[in-house]
Amino acid sequence: MRIRKSESGSAASAALLALLQVIMVVVTVYIFAAKLYSPPAPITDIGRAVDEQYSLTLWVTAVVFVLSQLGIAYAVWRFRDHGQRAHFSRGNNTMEFIWTTATIILFLGLGILGRRAWAEVRFTPPAADAVQVEVTENQFVFNFRYPGPDGKFGRLDAKQISASTGNPLGIDSNDPAGKDDIVVPTLTVPVNRQVELHVTSQDVIHNIFVRELRLQQDAVPGLVVPIHFTAEKIGQYEIVCTQLCGLGHSRMHSYLNVVSDADYQAFLKSGGQ
Repeated sequence: MRIRKSESGSAASAALLALLQVIMVVVTVYIFAAKLYSPPAPITDIGRAVDEQYSLTLWVTAVVFVLSQLGIAYAVWRFRDHGQRAHFSRGNNTMEFIWTTATIILFLGLGILGRRAWAEVRFTPPAADAVQVEVTENQFVFNFRYPGPDGKFGRLDAKQISASTGNPLGIDSNDPAGKDDIVVPTLTVPVNRQVELHVTSQDVIHNIFVRELRLQQDAVPGLVVPIHFTAEKIGQYEIVCTQLCGLGHSRMHSYLNVVSDADYQAFLKSGGQ
């Protein structure tokens, strides 16, 4: 039994919804194609590898996005209500298997292609002469510790932690190796030299993220996570915490200063001043 014409849906509604769908696709593609919100240029080789992987992933997902959204717009118009009798469909198992398999292949394929950029800074051993820096985070500050002229980090004693007396990390006062350690609120590194960070937290889960490095790592209490990078451009870059670590999260930030080797040596000699 056919639906009476007076009870059929409006073609205008279907056309409007389909048009809005197409406009949404066009605007979204334009925003990405015009690079209206592009990130700053990377300053490491790994950062460029991350950008390449991101671009590949974006192109693949863009094709899927455009085709699927235009398909929805077509379906809205093609199968609009114009008085026809409704038919129940149990779906198509073959098509569901095909697109599910294709999704798995794309997902795993992109993950495998991106393994180098991920593993290079986490699973590849750093250079023997890499600059060693400890990164300790707590609510809501960053502390960076460098070994002094002796090249050794002093022991840490949690009982001696006292930011008010100038010992925010709890450097053991009885350990001679810690007497010359340098603790500062900003990270200073030499250009074109590998730096290994040892990241940890004193209280809750924090994070260290520098956009220009394309490097991000959670700081977890009780764990020391090593990561390394080589900055290739002198300049100052913002460091932020990207974990919601408490009410003061929004003001938790610091700076990465990439300097010449001469300036870096001067920084160490001045005790971080």
